[in-house]
Amino acid sequence: MIKIRSKAPLRLGLAGGGTDIESYFRTCGGAVLNATIRKYAHCIVEPRSDDTVVFDAVDMHERFECKAVPRIDSDSGLRLHKGVYNRIVSEYRAGEPLPLTMTTYCDAPAGSGLGSSSTMVVAMIKAYAELLNLPIDDYEMAQLAYDVERNDLALSGGMQDQYAATFGGFNYVEFHSDGTVMVNPLRVKNWVLNELESSIVLYYTGVSRESAKIIDEQIALSEREDRHTIEGMAELKDAAYEMKSCLLRADFDGLAECVDRGWQAKKKTSHYVSSSHIEQLYDLVMMHGGKAAKISGAGGGGFMMIFCDPAKRYGLMEALNGYDGRGRAESVSFYERGAQAWTLY
Repeated sequence: MIKIRSKAPLRLGLAGGGTDIESYFRTCGGAVLNATIRKYAHCIVEPRSDDTVVFDAVDMHERFECKAVPRIDSDSGLRLHKGVYNRIVSEYRAGEPLPLTMTTYCDAPAGSGLGSSSTMVVAMIKAYAELLNLPIDDYEMAQLAYDVERNDLALSGGMQDQYAATFGGFNYVEFHSDGTVMVNPLRVKNWVLNELESSIVLYYTGVSRESAKIIDEQIALSEREDRHTIEGMAELKDAAYEMKSCLLRADFDGLAECVDRGWQAKKKTSHYVSSSHIEQLYDLVMMHGGKAAKISGAGGGGFMMIFCDPAKRYGLMEALNGYDGRGRAESVSFYERGAQAWTLY
């Protein structure tokens, strides 16, 4: 019996996050800069001969089993797995059930701010595409992942994570008011990648967050044309463009300034983006050689991305690891490929 394995890379949102929310970019247009890293969402699919569907999210300690049917109720429990299955069976198998065992796990915890949920959806779709030999290109795969989450399952969120996980690498992604998306891959020189990896610290705050709460408030405030939110979103979009320019020019001081401006702008878009714990961490980072810092993803918790002088990185990581016992500091390594899938016979 064959096995399909797939993996899709998680991402760092470098600038512009929040402007990829459809309620915003449909009116004002959006732009983000992101980069994928060597942390992945993993998926394994094994076809079955006993008319059963099994979903096993081993990192979440959740398992679901049922008879193979055309549509599985996705109201609760492993909703992403069920949503992807339902869409694949409906759209690509004309409603014919698909008996299988799907095992998934992720290299980052839920609520990490690294796009883990959307990346897992991409990994699952990539596995199905390999299993069924589906003619899906990268744009179609990213859009399908978005449709499953936002339309089929009505989960709040933006659009950048699906494209980052599918395409991989450093990308400047534009979201146009007519709904079209343009992915602009950036050719970053190898020495610049090395310098970035030497200058960035990832710190898991020890606090998982529910991004939907933040995004729902951003949507509500932007629809009401709240002045602070609209200003913040515009500044985030500008920071993405400026950071792209700094990256291509290898202007590392400019990169740090863009991160800091983006973080200050991000806090204007929702009351839940920051917290007293996050602000204390930010102050600690600045005291130990940090140049700029921001919470990755929607905010509220998860990973903090920190730019620092490479000569001060070790001391900064020591200070963070000794801060409150809840978090951990780690280095980052970029990954230049998108979602991958392969078959074992």
